[in-house]
Amino acid sequence: VVGKNTLLAHEASQGTRCGIDLAQAVAKRLGKGAHLSVFKTYGTAQVKRGKIELEFVGARRESYQHDSRNPIIEDGTLEDDQNRRDFTINAMAVCLNRDRYGELLDPFGGIADMNECTIRTPLDPDITYSDDPLRMMRAIRFATQLGFYLDSETFDSIQRNAERIRIITKERIVDELNKIMLSRKPSVGWILLDKTGLLPLIFPELSALKGVETKDGKGHKDVFFHTLQVLDNLATKSDNLWLRWAALLHDIGKPYVKAFIDAKGNPCETAHYYQHQCVGAWMSYGFGSITPYSAWLVSTHMDPFMNTKYYRSLPDYLKQDIDILHEADLNAH
Repeated sequence: VVGKNTLLAHEASQGTRCGIDLAQAVAKRLGKGAHLSVFKTYGTAQVKRGKIELEFVGARRESYQHDSRNPIIEDGTLEDDQNRRDFTINAMAVCLNRDRYGELLDPFGGIADMNECTIRTPLDPDITYSDDPLRMMRAIRFATQLGFYLDSETFDSIQRNAERIRIITKERIVDELNKIMLSRKPSVGWILLDKTGLLPLIFPELSALKGVETKDGKGHKDVFFHTLQVLDNLATKSDNLWLRWAALLHDIGKPYVKAFIDAKGNPCETAHYYQHQCVGAWMSYGFGSITPYSAWLVSTHMDPFMNTKYYRSLPDYLKQDIDILHEADLNAH
């Protein structure tokens, strides 16, 4: 068994075909109700039966072209296959051969890294991340989900290779972001994305919230860290992905409306963000991967809305989400 619930067929023969052969044998053994999917291009297969989902891949080696994360696949050995894994904790294998059944193969110290709660690449991280830049997102996502730390070489390498994220499709990046958003404390992932230099490349609008501006000796709060506090506050109350996205985006419009002008149009020392919720909702609609519901919630999070007849006319489940978002915002520093 090699990381990510994948069965590595390593029996009498090796190569990409043996993974498919093993999948076919398992599907046959499971009998009626087992559904087999074969992906010949990558030498992989999947078997589903009820809630059971197994993925199979034969031993292989991979090579990459600079402008694509899609590998060129060749037959390989077990060693080749473990070398190509993204992290040491995903590069362990358990032998399925009858005479060595259950033997653990851990050439890169994956067990030790699990015990130390460390995310580390099996080989040179610069090669790992340059070959497949999505692995940088996965490293941060695993660290967030598992409460692990990024090894210093891993962290430094992500900083060096951050620009490579540009070759990854938006859909794959959003998939990783959604998994970060559903973690127990999603701010961990967003802070790592910021520190590694990935954030301005994948979400410049959120990165624009950073910074504490000082005017006439008076500092104003960093909206970026306030936003992350709102997100964490809300995450303790709800696991609704789109409500969490609303928390992250609730102040996204502030940089575009910030003004040191009071309600009467006079200059003042305090920053005001008039109608930022409307601008933020408009921006949220434009992100595409965000649901209209999240954008609508962004437009409703300010106090005045909660005193309207429209708010009072809403069904309880909608008012509950608005109230959760509003409370998370009020309780953030």
